[in-house]
Amino acid sequence: MNSTRIEKDFNFQSALHIEGRFFVNSYDIALSVLVNTDSVREQNVAMNRVNYFLHKVVQNSILVNTNSREDINNFKALNIKVCELPQDPYDQIFGMILLLKLNAIMENKLSITDMILGSSMSDGVRYSIVSEVSENFGSGDHWWNSPKICLCDHDLALQSGGNIVTLFEDNKWSDLGLSWKQKTKK
Repeated sequence: MNSTRIEKDFNFQSALHIEGRFFVNSYDIALSVLVNTDSVREQNVAMNRVNYFLHKVVQNSILVNTNSREDINNFKALNIKVCELPQDPYDQIFGMILLLKLNAIMENKLSITDMILGSSMSDGVRYSIVSEVSENFGSGDHWWNSPKICLCDHDLALQSGGNIVTLFEDNKWSDLGLSWKQKTKK
């Protein structure tokens, strides 16, 4: 097993809805990551999943407290991507949920131990978030603990037998060339 630690920076934009108001926010995150696999291919797939999730899923979504059902329904009716959070979308809440989701989609090939998150709305404050605190905060059967491509619990459905599937079958990791199994050429 590899004991390498890497760091990677990302930036992206999302909107947020808080206290009845709409804001656009730019986020900068720095990830401190442990490499848990010797497979360079798996390392690349894991990092490419993070890149895809941040830049194609979270980017241009709106962060909303999951209890704001009427607002969420209104945004979805306008075909706006909604990222549901367990509390109002303050930076430290969003950061903990994001750390958990990124770890979930990397499926232990890489593991984020620490993340520093800052945003254009944080007035220069950056939050240092560790995985153990995030795990205590966001435990349970929620979208952020699933490797599926989703932004809310409503995008997950329980099938008979207790299997969890996404409602957006066209966005599976395998369809994006980001599955752990390498496709064989015929």
